Amino acid sequence: MASQEQLDQVFGALADATRRAILARLVQGEATVNELVGPFDLKQPTISKHLKVLERAGLVSRGREAQFRPVRLNAAPLADAAKWIGSYRRLWEDSFDRLDALLESSQPTPKKGKQNGRKS
Repeated sequence: MASQEQLDQVFGALADATRRAILARLVQGEATVNELVGPFDLKQPTISKHLKVLERAGLVSRGREAQFRPVRLNAAPLADAAKWIGSYRRLWEDSFDRLDALLESSQPTPKKGKQNGRKS
């Protein structure tokens, strides 16, 4: 599993909607910085700053092909974050099970001798 520092960087990177949108775009395939600028109302230097945060978190990498530096998604840190979140799944499931039991126990029980709202 990832170190605490790595998880902090991943969750910090994911805390920003623009960075999450960049990752969503990269799921479709690699892209250049200029291609990533297109969907956003941001300038290239701002997208580059977001990419640096994503790089530090290990979520993207940049290649080199001639004069282009395509950005690629690296999903491994996302898997580590999902694994960390998943470790709390049993806690959530237990809470939901207790809530279900409480809701069931608080349901009114039908009274004997009444049918369709009329007394027998």
